[in-house]
Amino acid sequence: MKLEKVAFTVYPTTDGKRAREFYEGILGLAVGSHSSNGVWTEYDLPGGGCFALFQNDGMIKPSANAGGTIAFEVDDLDAAVAHLKEKQVEIRMDIFHSPVCRQAIVIDPDGNSIIFHQLKKK
Repeated sequence: MKLEKVAFTVYPTTDGKRAREFYEGILGLAVGSHSSNGVWTEYDLPGGGCFALFQNDGMIKPSANAGGTIAFEVDDLDAAVAHLKEKQVEIRMDIFHSPVCRQAIVIDPDGNSIIFHQLKKK
C-alpha cells in the first residue's frame, strides 16, 4: 500500500446550516462540491487540500476532545484571532508559540476544535 495524500478532512455536524454559517460566514470558506440535501459540504482550500462537513444523526459525534483536529494555515494569526474574538468564537487556547510556529485553538459551533497556525519567518 502506498498513501498518496490526504484526500480530505471531515468534521461531523448536527446542524449543517449553522455549521455552514460558521465556516462560510466567519471563516470565509467557499463552497465546493456538496449534496443538495445539505448532508455533505466540501471546501477546497486555496493552497491545496479539502475540508468537509458531514451532517449526521449522531453516528459520528462532534468533539474537541477526540484527539484529531484540523489546522488551517493563516498569513496573519493575530488578525485571524482578533476576527474570531470579534465574532465571539470560543477560544480554547489563545495564541501560543512553539520553536517554529504560532497557533491558537478555537471551537466550532458543534464543539469540534480547529487550530489556526502560522509558521514563523526563518
